[in-house]
Amino acid sequence: MARVLIVGAGLTGSLCAALLRKETPRPVHLTVWEEAGDSGGRMATARSPCNPQSTVDLGAQYITRTPHYAKKHQSFYDELLAHGILKPLTSPIEGMIMKEGDCNFVAPQGLSSIVKHYLKESGAEVSFRHRVTQINLRNDKWEVSKETGSPERFDIVVLTMPVPQILQLRGDIANLISECQRQQLESVRYSSRYALGLFYEAGTKIDVPWAGQYITSNPCTRFISIDNRKRNIESSEVGPSLVVHTTVPFAVTYLEHSTEDVQELIYQQLESILPGLPQPVVTKCQKWRYSQLCPPQGVVRLNVILNICQLNQSSKFSTREHYVDLRCSLENTGSINQAHMRQPGGILVGNFIYDTFILPAHL
Repeated sequence: MARVLIVGAGLTGSLCAALLRKETPRPVHLTVWEEAGDSGGRMATARSPCNPQSTVDLGAQYITRTPHYAKKHQSFYDELLAHGILKPLTSPIEGMIMKEGDCNFVAPQGLSSIVKHYLKESGAEVSFRHRVTQINLRNDKWEVSKETGSPERFDIVVLTMPVPQILQLRGDIANLISECQRQQLESVRYSSRYALGLFYEAGTKIDVPWAGQYITSNPCTRFISIDNRKRNIESSEVGPSLVVHTTVPFAVTYLEHSTEDVQELIYQQLESILPGLPQPVVTKCQKWRYSQLCPPQGVVRLNVILNICQLNQSSKFSTREHYVDLRCSLENTGSINQAHMRQPGGILVGNFIYDTFILPAHL
């Protein structure tokens, strides 16, 4: 049975795991390692320590289905809607630009529930606080080391972390990427943002006429959402939650500052936009060093000894095209073709895939 390691428990990793479990004809042992303490990645949902029912989306805020992807990935949307994981966004979002045929969705339990759904479907063994540090080739297996604990060996490895983190990995992987390929990867750029989540006591009122608002006139603040209202969740037993996303220039300026100092600056700007805002009981500040890919980006294909390394640089995701290559790698065990490169002896030595998403996620 092939052992497959997927590094990263965000949308990419979770969906890849679910598709492999569903469509690969051969039995595989799926393992997912995540460096954070929970799944979600850039679809992270935080819970109030005072009341776990109070949540706030610190990453993506809603899902946009364009007419193109409505046709291409309708089955995925149908599944998530049927399970109640997604529902149409009906609350007012001021300043949101809508194109003809677009449809927006929110997740009642937070957008991380999409990731958790796919991980559950995959049946993968998921481990948190596992940060990969190096990858080496040992006896036709990939030996993967993490910050703590002993290295483990796998037949296939799928990397779904941001490109700069891939380039920081030590070991044989660094020598298997050509200089030209490395230059392509190093050219990938990301925007950065901070997100500040605020949790309030039950019965607190936030008197604004909208559920979300895009801000264009503040150097710090780009988006504000009354998160429970955005998802049409109102309860006398659960207090409201609010999230603020900063502008990219603000985040770049304060990227290396302490989270505590940045949180104070964000809150000061929030009070200037919403004077009289009640005091929260708990706050959570999240730094997104790798928030979104900066356009324009194309698709970089790397055919190296690692079998296949694909990089989808688009924020308009297309999972299946990239996933199919990985599935074929598991199916074909004795042939060598243009898409699948193997070590001498016909041994499949690995796959590296980055950012093969399906749903457009908005910050």
